[in-house]
Amino acid sequence: MSQINQPTSQPANPLYGYDLPALQSLLEAWGQPAYRARQVWEWLYLHLADDFDQMTSLPKSLRERLAAGTIIGVPQVIDTACSDDGETRKDLLRLADDEAVEAVLMRYERRHTACISTQVGCAVGCAFCATGQMGFRRNLTSGEIVAQALHFARILRAGGERLTNVVLMGMGEPLLNYDASLAAIRRLIDPQGFKLGQRHITLSTVGIVPGIRRLTDEGLQITLAVSLHAATDDLRDQLVPINRSYTLDELFEACYHYAQRTGRRISFEWALIENVNDTPQQAQALAARLKGIPSHVNLIPLNPTANYEGLPSSQERLAAFTTALERYHIPHTVRLRRGIDIQAGCGQLRQRYP
Repeated sequence: MSQINQPTSQPANPLYGYDLPALQSLLEAWGQPAYRARQVWEWLYLHLADDFDQMTSLPKSLRERLAAGTIIGVPQVIDTACSDDGETRKDLLRLADDEAVEAVLMRYERRHTACISTQVGCAVGCAFCATGQMGFRRNLTSGEIVAQALHFARILRAGGERLTNVVLMGMGEPLLNYDASLAAIRRLIDPQGFKLGQRHITLSTVGIVPGIRRLTDEGLQITLAVSLHAATDDLRDQLVPINRSYTLDELFEACYHYAQRTGRRISFEWALIENVNDTPQQAQALAARLKGIPSHVNLIPLNPTANYEGLPSSQERLAAFTTALERYHIPHTVRLRRGIDIQAGCGQLRQRYP
């Protein structure tokens, strides 16, 4: 078994951590003409270069200077797990300080989605989440967030495929690492760089109300997903402890304004736990909460973790829950549980390493 804390010798100046103006400033300080920054930018985000020698439009002297003073920031793969059907791949990625995060690639019929992390660990502490059980280590930089998406984009391109979607749903809470998360999103949607469409990006939050309000004013067309899991405060306090800071009334007020300002439908995530949150009463309470908010509910039978005793809902209880939602005309989807055979839920691979 690999060890996460093996030393690395990489210089800690990754280019993925630069936005284009900062990259221009760096190269101007080296006496390079302005257009060189754009060339480097295209090699990073359009051509997905992972080695300076690949940047053949740059003079050799500049490539040598870049190699001496920076790194691209490509993460090292510590471990990989692939599902039996080949549709889901989870990678444990080493960071420059020897911390590690998980990222997952999910292949669907018409899209390829990277699920990426925004923090090492998580401070929110949702009862059933393997990452929450790990505790919080640190925030990721914008470059470390971007690098996970480009890691999978590079793998897909080698097979003649392309990355179509990115979801910030991995380890950590994006709105508790707001600046880096938003900088990473803007880098991925840059029309002169990676060119990912805004509506192909989803940011998932457990309900950090100030962050949702701030996101409302960003002028973006990304999808907001809220990990809800309960529609009454007493139950949500148990499952999602941040609810004690931001109640459901506050959360749904922020969601309403987000939907009104952006014109975007909000996704609400609901991990169905047997005899806990899969009752018709919870479905009825959910329907009442969603009134007036353009929304879609994603129902996911619980992905079991070692430190939580809950079980995924049975097919009978799942059917009763969805029947109740249909009665109230709530759009919903029962999502496939991808990668169960490789413990693809965030944090599960990371827990196997010291």
